Amino acid sequence: MLSVFERWLVFPAPHANNADLQPAGLVFEDVFFSAEDGTKLNGWYVPHDSPRAVVLYCHGNGEDVPRLANRLKVLHDRIGVAVFAWDYRGYGRSEGTPHEENVVADARAAQLWLAERAGIAPEEVLLMGRSLGGAATIAVASEYPVRGLVLDRTFATLTDAAAVHFPWLPVRWMMRNRFDSVERIAKYQGPLLQTHGTEDEVIPFDHAEELFAASASEQKRFMRVEGANHNGPLPEECYAALDEFLDALP
Repeated sequence: MLSVFERWLVFPAPHANNADLQPAGLVFEDVFFSAEDGTKLNGWYVPHDSPRAVVLYCHGNGEDVPRLANRLKVLHDRIGVAVFAWDYRGYGRSEGTPHEENVVADARAAQLWLAERAGIAPEEVLLMGRSLGGAATIAVASEYPVRGLVLDRTFATLTDAAAVHFPWLPVRWMMRNRFDSVERIAKYQGPLLQTHGTEDEVIPFDHAEELFAASASEQKRFMRVEGANHNGPLPEECYAALDEFLDALP
């Protein structure tokens, strides 16, 4: 029962809607690729003729790739990057059941697929993650070289975030999915851009500050977004900061 509750809490895959599979105004490749263990995973690749960067995007736990259509279009049109977003196991048209170990391994597999498709080395891929997706990207960046790391409303540890919402449950010792991003980000020394809203009702602002403080990067920036919550759109100031971040990359 606890295992089922945790899976519902951590990976509440949204109901798939086939009407979202052909969004207007977004040119993309519908991609199936294989995880290390052979599980079939799905994603969308949005190419760019002359990209400023090649981005692997990992979404939040309540999202799937079709719901990212507007975000992918902004990243392509406004920011000028090629971007690949993929679905965790059990999300969208990806097979299998998600847990921390395979989410991290699959993010690495997605990085390798993207590098091959874009014709670049894996270390040239920039990782971008929102909420749970930020934890997945931190885990990959802590073990493998990447061009940069962009975090949007990401927690310090999943257990601490869960404890905020379920203080009456012993989540810190019962959860199998822990995503200790504080420990992992200390191993990453590359460029970092982190964004968080002061009114985030899912991940408290001080959790984001803790994560940023743990970063070992010498080229890092924290964007404090006054009044912003967890699921609202990013303001223009965040895209301007992303522009500056990309301009500063080697």
